[in-house]
Amino acid sequence: MKRDVEPKYWSYDLGDGWIAMAGKTDVDNDLVSFRVARQTDHWFHLSGAPGSHVLLRGPEGAAPTRELLEAAAAIAAYHSKARNAGKVTVDCCLVRDVSKPKHVPAGTVEISHAKGIKVRPALPPGYTV
Repeated sequence: MKRDVEPKYWSYDLGDGWIAMAGKTDVDNDLVSFRVARQTDHWFHLSGAPGSHVLLRGPEGAAPTRELLEAAAAIAAYHSKARNAGKVTVDCCLVRDVSKPKHVPAGTVEISHAKGIKVRPALPPGYTV
């Protein structure tokens, strides 16, 4: 991964200092997950299918509400192969629980301590892609 490459991602303002960031490509997903992310950010990805890596970042030391977690999960579902599905499961964990195995393609990660959140794919009100 070249150090001078800037990640491309969609950014969503969720209010009260919270933002969600969704990688645009497999390489961008790696950059978002391992260069942009803080260890305390929450990380989201559609369970078992291709899609964007999504970070949820808020004010330092603040814990996200259930509504914020569901909003970020819905963004991850929207930026995935399940965009037009009904309710889907999105995996959520802290960034510190996301790792990159050696010799795997861009965008491939391993996660631990993940929880599944069932949501309908959606963007926050007022956003389009």
